[in-house]
This record gives sequence, structure tokens and C-alpha cells, in this order.
Amino acid sequence: MTKPVRARSFDAVAAAYDANRPSYPPALFDALEELSGAPLAGARVADVGAGTGLGTARLRERGARVTAVEPGDGMAEQFRRSLPGVPVVRGDGNSLPLRTGSMDLVTYAQSWHWTDQARAVPEARRVLRPGGALALWWNDGDPSVPWLREQEHRLRRFLGVEAPAAPDVRARYRDVLPDGLGFRTRQVAWSRRVPLERHIANLATHSAFLVGDPAAVRGCLDRERALLGDLFPDGRVEEAYVVSLAVAHP
Repeated sequence: MTKPVRARSFDAVAAAYDANRPSYPPALFDALEELSGAPLAGARVADVGAGTGLGTARLRERGARVTAVEPGDGMAEQFRRSLPGVPVVRGDGNSLPLRTGSMDLVTYAQSWHWTDQARAVPEARRVLRPGGALALWWNDGDPSVPWLREQEHRLRRFLGVEAPAAPDVRARYRDVLPDGLGFRTRQVAWSRRVPLERHIANLATHSAFLVGDPAAVRGCLDRERALLGDLFPDGRVEEAYVVSLAVAHP
């Protein structure tokens, strides 16, 4: 399955994505301001691969003047419903539909790994003003939490993906950060408590499941529901996350 096909698989589940995916904690945006060296209030920000606007909304709450960039039809439509006052333009990080030198900050919330870095890095440089910053971040399950680590192993087995010998909380930095940009990094731990069904619905919005065999995916998620129902008898799941943030001045 090609990267573009998987990236566009979210369009069919945009409403579920918006309703069930986790947002981001305030401490992430404190760290973003510190590492970028500038306040978000008043900053001109391009949020690329904005999806349904989970990250965009938090940037706007901090006073940023955000323009969202989103390639997917379904995701852009849901974005407009969720954030009707925020401009969204159609495009992706490989060819940004933005003026040269027009932005103080270019952000990728959960979306940098879908880009072609050889094209996306020059495009970020082009649209940033001198001294502007590129910020990338990802929400990942906290591997120090035993039940999440065990779930990750089960899901990897189902998907036929080899699990690491030891959990690596810094894997995002090793796997997808482009070389030579002098990224500064920070990790922020946080959690949310959600109904079990919302946790399962969140899992179902991940691209590996969206492009998989529907019957097999249903079986996998049903098994997770049963296992977690025993682990969390009150029907509420404590999801623990680590947000990995990387900021550079390219």
C-alpha cells in the first residue's frame, strides 16, 4: 500500500477522526514557544496536513493567525465544519499553496511522515520568513505504561509489523526527522480518560486499519474491546501519551 493511498484513507472517516482522536496538551504549546523563540499570539502559522483541525484549534486558542493546508476532500470538509472561521487551502507539504516568506511558523501535527522530505523541506524554507521556524510533532502511546505496550505488540502482530526489542520513546526523532536542520526536541507526557468505545474508535481511525481487510480489522478490534473490558471494568480507559516535538529554524 503506497503512502499517498494510506494518507488519503482518512477522508472516509473524517467525522470519526475528529470525534475520537486525541488533541494536544497546553504544555506542548508552551514548549513550542520556547523552542521556536517566539510567542504564538499574533504569529502567522501554516498548519500543514491539518486534518480536521485538532492541532489548528489549539494554535488558534493561543492567538496564532492560522492558515490550514489540507489535501483530503473529507478531512477538509470536516475541518470547515469544526473550524468555520479558519481559512483552509487545498494542498500538501510537497507543494505549499502559500506565498514565499509569508509565514512565521510552519507546523505539522501528526503529518510530517506523509511528506516527501526532499520536497517538503525546501517548501517550508520558501514560505517561512527569515528567522521563522518549522515545528513537527506526534502523539504516541506511552510505552512505559504496561497495558499500552502490550496492546502495541498485539496490534503490530496483527499488522505483521515487527515490534522493537525495547520500547523507544524517541523513535519518532530517529525515524523521520530530516538531517541537517539542527532540530531542538522536547517530549511532553499527558493523558486522557475516555470511554472504552471511544478508545476502540480511535484505534479504528489509524491508516493501517483503514486500508486493511474489514472483517479482519473488526475481529482485531473486537478482541481489544474484550481484553480492555476486563482490564477497565468501569468502562473508562486511561490513555497515556508522549508528544514528541521537534523545532528547527531552517
